[in-house]
Amino acid sequence: MRTFPGRDFGPSTCRDEKRAMVYRRTHQVVKRLAARRTAILAAARDAAVDGGMAAVQIAPVAIRANVAAGTVYRYFPSKADLISELIADVSRDELAAIRRAADAAPGPSSALAAAVTTVAVRVLSQRRLAWGILAEPVDVDVTASRLASRREIADEIASRIEAAVRAGHLPAQDTALAATALLGALHESLVGPLAPDHLDDPARLRDAVQTVTLLALRAVGVMDARARGAASESTGRGVNTRRWFVLHQNWRTEEILFLSPRRGFHISASLSGPT
Repeated sequence: MRTFPGRDFGPSTCRDEKRAMVYRRTHQVVKRLAARRTAILAAARDAAVDGGMAAVQIAPVAIRANVAAGTVYRYFPSKADLISELIADVSRDELAAIRRAADAAPGPSSALAAAVTTVAVRVLSQRRLAWGILAEPVDVDVTASRLASRREIADEIASRIEAAVRAGHLPAQDTALAATALLGALHESLVGPLAPDHLDDPARLRDAVQTVTLLALRAVGVMDARARGAASESTGRGVNTRRWFVLHQNWRTEEILFLSPRRGFHISASLSGPT
């Protein structure tokens, strides 16, 4: 038997190498399964964006994801499971976007404004998907997922209101009730049956976002919430995300700019709290 200095090819070494191979293979399998699951959810989301929740059917989603229908059932045993997970997936993305925007703001008042504006912009950017997540009639029971989605977003808004109250920017109030009321007003006014038409126009979209944001801020007690600035075309190719930029801040005023290059408009808002 050929030997190599410093190498042990005994039974224990062989077993360890086999375990390592199994682990590596398992890791690759897990990655592949996760990627396939992500592709199925992405296909379901695309279907909902194009045709609402009625378009989220197992066979068409499988075609979009380039997998067999049986593969979809392997990950989601029923249509209800698929739609429920789609709602949860969209809600996770929205919650992450709200937190990114609010955390980047200079203070609690502008963080609340960032959170509210992010909800408004995301709803208006994909109104059919938003309506599907919220209230579009479906032939399966997804009530629990819809309630969980709303509760998570409402809790995040409530935490932003509470932070502003603690900082002395807002009067004491029932933050959970206030957040629920704000979220209901946003959804009803922007995507509900009474929502205005023709909001694909950048100027109308900007006005709608400004209106609901300022309404929300005034409702919870921001003493001097106002919007300034006009629509303008965005030409900076280097900007590819929605962000809050600090223009000016002193001890009583947070002034911020909301930039949405995808929609081609700018919104500036000056939020003044109590002295």
